[in-house]
Amino acid sequence: MSKPTVAAIILAAGRSTRMGANKLLADVGGAPMVRVVAQAVLASAARPVLVVTGHQADEVRAALAGLEVKCVANPDFAQGLATSLKAGLRAVPSDADGVLVVLGDMPRVTSEHLDRLSAAFAASGGSAVVVPTHEGRRGNPVLWPRALFAGMLALDGDAGARRLLASHADRVREVDLATDAIFLDVDTPEALADLRANRHPGRRA
Repeated sequence: MSKPTVAAIILAAGRSTRMGANKLLADVGGAPMVRVVAQAVLASAARPVLVVTGHQADEVRAALAGLEVKCVANPDFAQGLATSLKAGLRAVPSDADGVLVVLGDMPRVTSEHLDRLSAAFAASGGSAVVVPTHEGRRGNPVLWPRALFAGMLALDGDAGARRLLASHADRVREVDLATDAIFLDVDTPEALADLRANRHPGRRA
């Protein structure tokens, strides 16, 4: 049996309302945050890498110039996260067995983290929902099997796919990545300052 194939979706359409400016364009170590995330995904085995754009789409595409990603426009991005997830899913090639759903504001997630999730997916025969954990808590990104795509396409509003985890608990395989990176999302100016200072934004008690 061949190794399951995994695509990746980077969600990069949000309005960054809590930040006051588009966080995905914020400088992180000399590059826009969304570019840092995309480079990490491109360094993993996941292919293709799809980036869902919406708010300031032209600027986000410019931040990704020269990278081997495919941008997928979501004209309905203002209606919630689920619209971006669905736009990305519709662009996933039919031969992909699963998809990594990566948040565009998690710049400390590495290609090694992603490949460990993909390895667990392969070990399950391409059937598991693979969820990263640390100290007993679940984080992001999550790797979803094709069998659950239909359920994901039925989501609406700001609901991510998390609600599907409870209804498919028998499919969930947790992988302890031993890092706070899976919790670190940069939603506020304070979190961005912490990230730049190499502290731990997004750490939750």
